[in-house]
Amino acid sequence: MSTSSVSKGCFVFKPSTKKKKHLGLEDHFTGGCEGAQNSGKRYKLCQDLWDQIKTDTESLQDELNRSILDSLLDFTRKCSSTRQHGDWASQMRASEIPTAALVLGVNVPDHDMTFQSLSELLQQLVTPHVASLQAKECGALKHLMKRVLERLMGTTVTVDDDEEEEPEQTSTETHKSMHCSLGILCDWYKSKTRKSSTGTPGKKRSSPVKDELQQPPVVVIFKDLEAFNHRVLQDFILICSRYIERLPLMFIFGIATSPSTIQNMLPHSVSSLLCIELFQSLSCTQHLATVIDKLVLTSHFPFKLNGKVMQVLISIFLYHDFSVRNFIKGVQLALLEHFHSQPLSVLCCKKKEALANVMELSQRDLERIRQLPSFRRYTEKQDAQEKVNLMTDDTHLKEVCRKLIKDLRKYHKNYYPVLRCLHTLTSSLPRYPLGKQIRELHLICLEKTVWETEEYQSAMKLLRMLAKDELIASIQRCCGTLKPVKSKKMMNALIQMEEILTKIKQLDASAENAPPVDNSITSPVKSLSQKKTDLFQLQKTLLEMNETRRTKKLSPFETVRNEALELIDGLVKSHLSPPEAQTLYEVCYYTSSATVRRHLNATPRTSIQAALSNPYHYLQNESLKTEDGSVSNAAPDICIAYKLHLECGRLINLYDWLEAYATVASAAEGNDPDSDTFGKVDEVKHARFIQAVSELEFLGFIKSTKQKTDHVARLTWGGC
Repeated sequence: MSTSSVSKGCFVFKPSTKKKKHLGLEDHFTGGCEGAQNSGKRYKLCQDLWDQIKTDTESLQDELNRSILDSLLDFTRKCSSTRQHGDWASQMRASEIPTAALVLGVNVPDHDMTFQSLSELLQQLVTPHVASLQAKECGALKHLMKRVLERLMGTTVTVDDDEEEEPEQTSTETHKSMHCSLGILCDWYKSKTRKSSTGTPGKKRSSPVKDELQQPPVVVIFKDLEAFNHRVLQDFILICSRYIERLPLMFIFGIATSPSTIQNMLPHSVSSLLCIELFQSLSCTQHLATVIDKLVLTSHFPFKLNGKVMQVLISIFLYHDFSVRNFIKGVQLALLEHFHSQPLSVLCCKKKEALANVMELSQRDLERIRQLPSFRRYTEKQDAQEKVNLMTDDTHLKEVCRKLIKDLRKYHKNYYPVLRCLHTLTSSLPRYPLGKQIRELHLICLEKTVWETEEYQSAMKLLRMLAKDELIASIQRCCGTLKPVKSKKMMNALIQMEEILTKIKQLDASAENAPPVDNSITSPVKSLSQKKTDLFQLQKTLLEMNETRRTKKLSPFETVRNEALELIDGLVKSHLSPPEAQTLYEVCYYTSSATVRRHLNATPRTSIQAALSNPYHYLQNESLKTEDGSVSNAAPDICIAYKLHLECGRLINLYDWLEAYATVASAAEGNDPDSDTFGKVDEVKHARFIQAVSELEFLGFIKSTKQKTDHVARLTWGGC
């Protein structure tokens, strides 16, 4: 709209009545996924499943952190109670600040959740005065003091850079601005505790239990101690030690590496002002093992990960960040990708809902089922008439799919108990042939037929050497694993194991009444050593001994032990087949490990090199499109400079590089190659070249060198 007027004025334009349509998560999901006819239902299934997984993992993490959090709460209560009952001077020096050194491990992304839970519990059960600090917001002492006062007092604190005092404002407490001083904090704390102790007039004094909380401690949490500036931390502790008699301060240090960090950061004169108590959290590997056991190795969640995706997530955990939180985020990514890219994921839900969804499948979805590799293998095993019915009769196909969905649920219901039984037996064997952690055994079972591997054969040989006590303990643990499972096959296996246990216990009673064994028969080596013999006689005797061993009758215990191992072997061969052998496994299993790796373990340098070598891939400009892999002269300056630098050696002459760039830039401008000005360096080309070189240096492709002043050193090898 335009306005034309002789005089100046104010013109009001009413907004258009059309409102912008804001796209939500569901719109992005349904708009970009294959099989749009059931995309809304798949989105709802994905959201419900993730909410259930998130709730279970959060409750699990709370349980795992419960022990360390309870210990910290007891520590804060004890220190507060000691101070208020007058035992402060007797138990620690008056200038000492009680400090909890909380060693959380190197899984830094998980620390935020722990400190959030700790802050909430402290505020609910111990004290309302809690301040959490991070090193990135406390670069200087004045900034650290500012954060502490603001988060404790709930006010705006001014930082006076020129060290000039300004009069305090007298507005309301929630909006007034105060100076950065612990004296201000002491006065504020005194007024707060006086209000709580005085109470309202006319009411009786509170109970002694509540009186103990009339002076609650002031807790300052340093989330990432290693990242704090040493000098800033030292000065802050020295200042706080001067006010410890007036202010019940308490520190919590979040440590990622080792408790010795405190001694390395603080000199003795400062660390002696702290009364430190050490707290060790659960290791991240134990945390991961528990999460995998409750989240992955269970039949409660229909969504599954195949071996390659599991290996990618575990590798990122072990070799990059040790973060359980990021592992769960990886599971969430796989879940979203599965429901987004697989139209048949509408069947990845609870049993009753999946059976109902089978009957609502469209003609296109039924054709997708017929094209699945696992269903093709199933069809090839059927007779001729059944093949025709499966390929032509949609109603019959739906009934068969319902049966196959039930079989897949039964497979998962029996797979995990047998997996735990096998892990119980093999996790304590020498050299751990099937892995020490259950996740290692799970990966083997996902990728291979486990009973055909050399590791499994080696484990079974070692199991045949188990002593009676070890065998009894292992079978009892297996029984404990099978008891909660409500499955006919697992219940039958449990009954057989209990019968084997009874047989082993009965052997003890029968062994006491067994007749003595003749040493002359069982010890032929001893009888052989008592008489002289030649080489031929010795060889003959040894051959007879070997033959006797082969035909030797097994003892009652060996017979029962073999019976137990045959039972375990039968369970393994019946229930631990790879998931790819199950029909319709594609419905529940996410298999795209490359997608997960690309999103979670990104390689930014490779992406940058691809963008510089082929700018058309990102810009989608037809003028940049080339066929031979070269870069168009119309490409951005940084792409041209990058391509030219690939043609140079270890040291690049900046003047030669500039002339080559000017030639390409002149061709891009359409100048006549035969003209005198073609390839000449003017101010504009010079400035553009300098900017491109600076960007390449910032990205790490070149660096300045002292060998030659007009050269730069190349940091790459070859082309992209």
